[in-house]
Amino acid sequence: MKFYLVIIGTEILNGRREDKHFKFVQEELAKYGHELFASFTIKDDNELITRTYKMIQQDKEAVMFSFGGIGSTPDDLTRQIAADVFTNAPIVTHEKFKQDIIERFKKAAYPHRIHMADLPQGAELLFNPVNNMSGFSLENRYFFVPGFPSMSHPMISDVIKKHFSHAEKKHRLTLLADTSEESLISLMQQLPSSIELSSLPMFINEKPKVELSLSGTDKKELEHYFQLFKDELKKQNISYNLN
Repeated sequence: MKFYLVIIGTEILNGRREDKHFKFVQEELAKYGHELFASFTIKDDNELITRTYKMIQQDKEAVMFSFGGIGSTPDDLTRQIAADVFTNAPIVTHEKFKQDIIERFKKAAYPHRIHMADLPQGAELLFNPVNNMSGFSLENRYFFVPGFPSMSHPMISDVIKKHFSHAEKKHRLTLLADTSEESLISLMQQLPSSIELSSLPMFINEKPKVELSLSGTDKKELEHYFQLFKDELKKQNISYNLN
């Protein structure tokens, strides 16, 4: 699975609000051994949201958490775009959600709030513990929640726990070497796709250093390739520290 985060909010990009979703989702996924594959913070713009969703849809391994744009104001575009992209069908009234809106707002549900119940066909509701104004999901892979953290974060916590709580344990080995990346590139190129490489160059006291980190689910394979880097550093008489 590849986890995508989409944060929709012009107010975040123009500085009127501070994003609180990225770190939250990152930490929730980490509880179960997952990592984010990509994160996007975008304006409330029809074309931009559409292009972002379509790009994610093309990844057959994608799981998406989308924050914002499911209310009843004119800049709430998510419900219609989700229908266009993920179902290629008109939005329909979700009867359960419609009744929830009427029960909460009575006459004030009309003429605008009631349209929050217009969802993509096949949408399943995500319970909102604050006011019961639901988010929704499609295919148990695409999840759409409000932009308010107090509402959306409990919803996403429940989603991750319910659907993605089982993952292979990932191992990581890291070292800090007194050299530049150049010394290790040839070995980096030999790594299999099952090993994830992170190479972070830096300068400390005006001297080049590189933090090399390898991660993977096969501990023996990971230790084998990590040892190759240690052997190479020893061969080149380059000192390093294990982190």
